[in-house]
Amino acid sequence: MSSIHLLALLAVAFFVGGCTTFTDQDASALPRAAAWGLVPIVNYSQAPQAGERAEQILLSVLAEQGLQLRHYPIVTQADVPLLDDRERLSQALSWAESERLDYVISGSVEEWQYKSGLDGEPAVGITLQVIEPATGRVMWSKSGARAGWSRESLAGTAQKVLRELAGAMRLE
Repeated sequence: MSSIHLLALLAVAFFVGGCTTFTDQDASALPRAAAWGLVPIVNYSQAPQAGERAEQILLSVLAEQGLQLRHYPIVTQADVPLLDDRERLSQALSWAESERLDYVISGSVEEWQYKSGLDGEPAVGITLQVIEPATGRVMWSKSGARAGWSRESLAGTAQKVLRELAGAMRLE
């Protein structure tokens, strides 16, 4: 292989690797057959309803892995004070405990936007957590971020991040 080809290959690997970042906490395997639920993903981004969008994508990603989740009760328009994500999360964790769920998946959206500029690349940053509702203990956690290509959709970029995060969850 010529040095130009090798240099080009290294440049591509560096560029692609620089677009995606993931961190995680090692944890033991979690039982797939347990009672699982999904509680709100808190939105820390500037995009309205980014947490709810991430939840819907996550439901389909986890279904691909054979994990069936019970979804927390949807807040109606009459529950205006429950628009605060942290309050919704608190109430959903209480719901999960009353339903005797073994584990729930939650997390946060840190970034959900198209970057400004000529290309307008989608950028997504998400953290997922598996929580034991009875104790409030975080059993597993992983964060990921990705900047997509200029012609890629925001939902497509989010799906890639969520698929990577969910794929790292060890289920037995």
